[in-house]
Amino acid sequence: MTAGSDSKRSEDTPPHPTVSNLQNEIRDLSETAQQLLTDKLLLESEVSQVKKRASRLEEEIRNLRAPPMIIGHLQDLTEDGAIVRSSNGTVFLVSVNPRIDSSKLVSGCRVALNQDTLSVIEVLPDSWDPLVITSEIIEKPEVSYEDIGGLTDQISEIRETVELSFTNRDDFKRFSIEPPKGVLLTGPPGTGKTMLAKAVAHSTNAVFLGLVASELAQKYIGEGGRLVREIFDLARKKAPAIVFIDELDAIGSKRLDGATSGDREVQRTLMQLLSELDGFEPLEDVKIIAATNRPELLDSALLRPGRFDRIVEIPLPDEDGRLSILRVHTKNTPLSNQINLEDIASKTDGFSGAEIKSLVVEAGVSAISNGRKKISKSDFSKSLEKVTDGRNGDGTDNSSGLYD
Repeated sequence: MTAGSDSKRSEDTPPHPTVSNLQNEIRDLSETAQQLLTDKLLLESEVSQVKKRASRLEEEIRNLRAPPMIIGHLQDLTEDGAIVRSSNGTVFLVSVNPRIDSSKLVSGCRVALNQDTLSVIEVLPDSWDPLVITSEIIEKPEVSYEDIGGLTDQISEIRETVELSFTNRDDFKRFSIEPPKGVLLTGPPGTGKTMLAKAVAHSTNAVFLGLVASELAQKYIGEGGRLVREIFDLARKKAPAIVFIDELDAIGSKRLDGATSGDREVQRTLMQLLSELDGFEPLEDVKIIAATNRPELLDSALLRPGRFDRIVEIPLPDEDGRLSILRVHTKNTPLSNQINLEDIASKTDGFSGAEIKSLVVEAGVSAISNGRKKISKSDFSKSLEKVTDGRNGDGTDNSSGLYD
């Protein structure tokens, strides 16, 4: 073999791959495999989610295709079945699904009825009207007696009527007397009626259920009475509880002979409230506190003992009361050393507790807007002008100034 042929053969033979090239190829293949594995896991996760969604949609389709059930209330059980009242008021004797736990079948419970046979399919949990659920329900209000100024006598009266009923049950039994059921708070707007009710609930660790009476005035017949019944049922389940009804005169006004259909529906709501206050079912650990600034409009049936056992009047605060309220609202507020709260109290004759609080808030806003670290005399002077103008309903300056 000649040297020329050896040279040609070496040119035709491909060069051997180096170790570095092989390592690069292996690394690229490994990264590709890792990426494919990640894509596989992502696809499997998406498939699983799609299957779950498809399963939920199939369940919804089955529910939509199934005949709707009727909601009713169980009235009584017999040997032949159950007596139920449907949602439209009709009473039926129907059969009961044998799989239902008999201990759950109690009088008054909500049940689901088959639309065709009207047989009891299942026992439903208690359901409350959205108005009842969205009413102000506070497990333990943060307002305490220390947050209320100028109402020493009123606090003492309401504590005797409500708080003793919760804390001294055995003493009431020993004296063979029933504890008071309710308190009616009367007085001008902004004098602290709602705060006082919350403070009692805070002191007794009672649940606070608050609503405005006008919300109980409903359009359709029987709706207002049903709401009252559900509110008190909810209060009994959360007992000890305090039901606070503000602006009671909205449903508690005097009944008249020549009433319109709307007035008669309001009267039905009032009669349901009277029944809850002093009816067949005891209130037990539920107390009612109501508030109004028009007590002369209330029906006499509401005011008799056994319903509202005590009427507590909350007047506009006197000078000592205004000073006490000022101290409550400024106890954590930085004040200038030149500010005299006694002088401010003397200049706020006729102010309610809410207006005194507004006075402090406006003074604080003035100090913040002017970049001051403490409330000054001028801040309170401007605040007094603004609050006084708001009380008079015009823009004239009727104040003499705090520090003239």
